[in-house]
Amino acid sequence: METPSTMQAVFLTGHGGFENLVFTEDAPVPTPKPDEVLIRVGAAGVNNTDINTRIGWYSKSVSDATTAEGSEEGFDQAKAEDSGWNGSLEFPRIQGADACGNIIGVGKNVCSSRIGERVIVEPCLHTEMAGFSYFGSECDGGFAQFTTAPSEFTHRVECEWSDAELASIPCSYSTAENLLTRAMLKEGETILITGASGGVGSAAVQLAKRRGAQVIAIASHAKTSDVKDLGAKTVIDRETDLVQELGENSIDVVVDLVAGPQWQSFLSVLKPRGRYAVAGAIAGPIVELDVRTLYLKDLSFFGCTRLEPQVFNNLVCYIENNEIKPVLANTYPLREIVQAQKDFLEKSHTGKLVLIP
Repeated sequence: METPSTMQAVFLTGHGGFENLVFTEDAPVPTPKPDEVLIRVGAAGVNNTDINTRIGWYSKSVSDATTAEGSEEGFDQAKAEDSGWNGSLEFPRIQGADACGNIIGVGKNVCSSRIGERVIVEPCLHTEMAGFSYFGSECDGGFAQFTTAPSEFTHRVECEWSDAELASIPCSYSTAENLLTRAMLKEGETILITGASGGVGSAAVQLAKRRGAQVIAIASHAKTSDVKDLGAKTVIDRETDLVQELGENSIDVVVDLVAGPQWQSFLSVLKPRGRYAVAGAIAGPIVELDVRTLYLKDLSFFGCTRLEPQVFNNLVCYIENNEIKPVLANTYPLREIVQAQKDFLEKSHTGKLVLIP
């Protein structure tokens, strides 16, 4: 099939509200650079990072939670020069960190035998030469019918999952697996996972269970059954007093996607020499640390963005060996991206919301 010259896509035209998400049917189809592949996108997942970028939340001038009104309207105090993953962004930008599809073209340095492969894109595009960038942030991503990605970060996958199911994996599961890898979670240890019903949280529950850990998850009461089905031994309501419920010095590892007012409790329940790994702060990025707690308990902190080298290849193996399962909450046509983000912000689902171009 001949590749068309135009495509459907959603452009983010600037930081702010939903009016900055512009659906078009005549965006130019990208041309792969020498080391890139051209992908016909089958599906693309919705993530916190899409919303955080749109509203300007990554700017250091913003201290509010992403659950505040700014999630819909954006933050007036956001500064353009530091509101992306790696500094400022160029607009318009096609977002979409989660993408799966089929390779339909290659750049001149990529073997043509890759054409036809079913693939997922590793979103963290980190190389020694080019530095750090993120798919759908510093470069165009998957909210379109076609996208390009570096061949090195485009992974062949052989499975029977639907496109929507496969698109639930790249960002959320790689973030979750990276958190567990950095925190060195071991079989038999007890782990506390915040935000356990979201995309990354539900992935972390599965992946921690796969490692043989005892999983304690924090989620709303309404989602207890869903999270237990994924492998959590215990699910604690997010309004619970953790120290009273779990006791001090009871947890080996905390995986945190929330931060906010409950943050000090995470350190209290960690055992001496416990490990805290974080990749989100939707309940508020500014917290208060008593440094004495950090050093007297010999705690280790891990900020987790750049993926460890083995993480994404491990995920592909887990998929192909049926060691994990996708958690798909709903799908939407690409043109309904605003509704998808509104539903995402309500946090009434478990798992992933996915756009179908």
